[in-house]
Amino acid sequence: MSVVPIASQPQFLRLGVNIDHVATIRNARGGLHPDPVRAAQVAAEAGADGITLHIREDRRHVREDDLIRLALAVSQPINLEMACTDEMLAIAVRARPHAVCLVPERREERTTEGGLDVARHHSAVAPFVRTLSDAGARVSLFIDPHPVQVAVAQALGAPVVELHTGAFCEALALGDVTRAERELGLLREAAALGAERGLEIHAGHGITFESVGPVAAIPQISELNIGHFLVGEAIFIGFEGAVRRMRSLMDQARAGAIAAE
Repeated sequence: MSVVPIASQPQFLRLGVNIDHVATIRNARGGLHPDPVRAAQVAAEAGADGITLHIREDRRHVREDDLIRLALAVSQPINLEMACTDEMLAIAVRARPHAVCLVPERREERTTEGGLDVARHHSAVAPFVRTLSDAGARVSLFIDPHPVQVAVAQALGAPVVELHTGAFCEALALGDVTRAERELGLLREAAALGAERGLEIHAGHGITFESVGPVAAIPQISELNIGHFLVGEAIFIGFEGAVRRMRSLMDQARAGAIAAE
């Protein structure tokens, strides 16, 4: 029987639920409802292993007070997504979440459009990785699945990379099988390379019930972060039901990957 290298062995797959778009609905009319912190509590009860949120410069989603309330309301690890700005760095150092994921951010974008180009901006990203690490945060870099980005992420000293799954999920949703297979191949290659280099591999962006299986089956990935789809699906089956179904689909895909070894 062949021995699978430790870095490539299938492992338990964690689910991080992003609560940003619960806050988006709240902010559409102001006030307090729906409360993203309450959504986080429901997600935790439904099987989420962690809670993710992205404080943007324009505060279109969650705000700093949401982060403070969240830390008091859930026991699950909190993953703060943030741009490399002094303002966000100050918030992260003050709040001390379990993890911080550095992401690109442009004011005019509707959502994150791609990975952080750490190869081009390594000198600007490096001090953020150091400062956040010194503050006790587990730093991850949200990158496109490209070998150069993976290599530079490792060189910057970040212990985690989160692979941008948006291109694969978009191709699958559009029925472009050839492109979807190509993008999935890039994800697989980047995950394997990152694991070989000692990085912890996460993935996220655009994942749905239809696209989660192939991503969850990639053995080196240890965490998926999913938000917008779950909040949208909650309209039809409830937030708890959406999280539970995603959790079940992830577990099925990972179990299939283990059985195939």
